[in-house]
Amino acid sequence: MRKLFGTDGIRGVAGKEISADLAFRLGNAIAQIVLEDGIKDLMVAKDTRVSCDMLEAAVSSGAASGGMNVKCCSIMPTPALAKVTDINHSAGVMISASHNSFEYNGLKVIKDGFKLPDAEEEEIENIILTGSIKAQTHHELGRITHYPEARGLYLRWIYKHFDDLDLSSFPCENGTKQLHIVFDASNGASYSITPEVYRTLGAKVTVINDNPDGYNINLNCGSQHTQTLADTVLELNADIGIAHDGDADRCILIDETGREVDGDKIMAITANYYKETERLANNLVIATVMSNLGFEKYITERGMKLLRTRVGDRYVLEEMKRKEAMIGGEQSGHIIYFDRNTTGDGLITSLTVLETMNHFQKRLSALINDIPRFPQVLKNIHIRDKEKIMEAAELSDALDRARDILKNTGRILVRPSGTEPLIRIMIEGNNEEQITQLANELLATVEGLNA
Repeated sequence: MRKLFGTDGIRGVAGKEISADLAFRLGNAIAQIVLEDGIKDLMVAKDTRVSCDMLEAAVSSGAASGGMNVKCCSIMPTPALAKVTDINHSAGVMISASHNSFEYNGLKVIKDGFKLPDAEEEEIENIILTGSIKAQTHHELGRITHYPEARGLYLRWIYKHFDDLDLSSFPCENGTKQLHIVFDASNGASYSITPEVYRTLGAKVTVINDNPDGYNINLNCGSQHTQTLADTVLELNADIGIAHDGDADRCILIDETGREVDGDKIMAITANYYKETERLANNLVIATVMSNLGFEKYITERGMKLLRTRVGDRYVLEEMKRKEAMIGGEQSGHIIYFDRNTTGDGLITSLTVLETMNHFQKRLSALINDIPRFPQVLKNIHIRDKEKIMEAAELSDALDRARDILKNTGRILVRPSGTEPLIRIMIEGNNEEQITQLANELLATVEGLNA
C-alpha cells in the first residue's frame, strides 16, 4: 500500500507533510528513475500558492543533484505542463494542490504527458522513504534554468485545435454577436493564460478572481464556489460563465440563466457533438461511479454507451486507453478529450463546449435542458483515520441497512478521498427526502466513529 502518493500525486499541508526535504527527495528520486529511460529534462511548473516557490527550489535542486536538467516553467496550468512534457519527451513536476485551499500543496509527477503509472510511483516512493539519495559528482550535475517558452508551446497547441472557432461572430437568435464570457480564474494558475486565449479567439471577456496573492487561491471562488460567477453572468447579461480550479484541470460552467453546468452535463453535450461529427470513438464515454444516472440515461438514449470506473482521473484515463475512448471525465469537471490532451484541461473543456454551442447553434441553457438529473445527495466529513473507519463493522452495518431501505431505486457510495482527509458519502435515488435522511444517518455513523 502506497504511503505518499494518492490518486493525484502527493498532497498535504505545505511545510508539514509537503516539506522542502520531501520535495528535494522527490526530485532526486525522479532523476534516478527517468534517466534510465533516456529522459534528461525535468519541467517544473506551479500554481499561485505561497509555498510554491519553496517547493520549486527544492524539487529542482533534488533533480539537478541527481543529474537532470531542470527547466522552470513558472506559473501555468497542470494540463499545460502535461502537454509541454508530451511535446518535449520529458518528465515534469506540477506543484499544486488543485482545488484545495492555500495551506495545502502537492507534487504531481508527469512523464511524456501522462501521470506516472502506479508501479513507477511506488518505485519513487520507496526511494524517498528509504532515503536513497544519489548525488552526482560535480561534472555530472544538472542545470536549473528558466523556460518561458513553455507558455508558447501550449498556446500554439491550443490554437492549432481551435483555429476555426470565432468567438467574435457567434451564432445567436438575431444572427451573430461577439460572445461575452465571464471567467473565474480562482486566483490560480490560469489567471493569465486562459483570458488571453478567449480574447485572441474574439470573445469579450470579463475576468474575476484573477489577483492571486499566495493565500486566496480557491477562496470562495473557482469551480467549487460558483455563486459569484453566476451572479456576475446575470448582472452583465453575459452569454456564459466559466470557472477553473487552482491548477485549471477542472471546468464548471454557468449558463446564461445562471444555472451551474457540471462535468456530467458537459460530457453529455460534448459527447453528442463528437458523435454527430463522427469523432466519438466506439460511441463510448468513460465516467466514474459518481456520475449521475440522468447523464447515463441521456447518452444511452442517443446511441452511446457509458462505462464507469472508480473515482480519480487516472482511472478514467486508464480505461479510456484500454477501451480506445475519446471522452472521459468526472462530475467535478475534470474532463479528458483524448484527441486534444492527455489529461483534464479546463481551457480545452470550455473551448469544446463553445464549439458544441456553435455546431448546434444553441445557447448553453438549450443544450442542457434535455439532460435529466436524478436526485443526488453528497456529504463530506473530515476524519483522522480513513482506513480504520472504512473497515469498521458499524459502518458496514449502517450501509447494509441503507441499501435494504433503498433496494433497487438508487445507489450508495461511501469512499475515502484520495486527496484529502475526508470520507465522502453519495446517495442517488428517486426520493430526495429519503436519500437525504439516509445520507444523514450514514454521516452520523461516521461522525460517531471519528469521535
